[in-house]
Amino acid sequence: MTRRHAFTPEELDGDRLAVYRSITEGPRATGPRLFDLVSDSGVLLGPFNEFLLHPPLGDALQRLGTAIRYQGSLSGRARETAILVVAAAWDSAFERTAHEAVGRAAGLTENELTAIAEQAPLEFGDPHEDAVLRLTRALVTGDVDDETWAACVPPLDRETVFELTTLVGYYSTLALQMRAFRV
Repeated sequence: MTRRHAFTPEELDGDRLAVYRSITEGPRATGPRLFDLVSDSGVLLGPFNEFLLHPPLGDALQRLGTAIRYQGSLSGRARETAILVVAAAWDSAFERTAHEAVGRAAGLTENELTAIAEQAPLEFGDPHEDAVLRLTRALVTGDVDDETWAACVPPLDRETVFELTTLVGYYSTLALQMRAFRV
């Protein structure tokens, strides 16, 4: 029994087509293409194909992902670090592959990428990036205790913590969906 239906562009109309176009023609599709969004046959890759199963939810998810990646206040290095921590926690191959490429472009080194993937100790030497790493690791393992909060806020402010928790929730949702549908 297959868990997923690969929607081809030819079979899309209405709300499904609108979500497809939002993904393939929106911010993810502009600028440097560091990972593929669609297959050679036009099927959405990674988590995006499943967004078409329920277009109102899929559109809300894709808009949230766009806001996190393109409208957030986290630096590229900090954002990609957080995404890759979530990918490591969920063992999400697509997110790891896609966002390691984005992370490299944002300036993460191979040693840093390896340490994140292996959930190994890592210090960036930048208080903000170190706090993002520590807080994200706490979030994916279950809780932000008082000691972690005190170590991370500051240098992070409450607005950044809100952004970071939203990012962790979004990428955890994608990892869960990809696991369920065997993407």
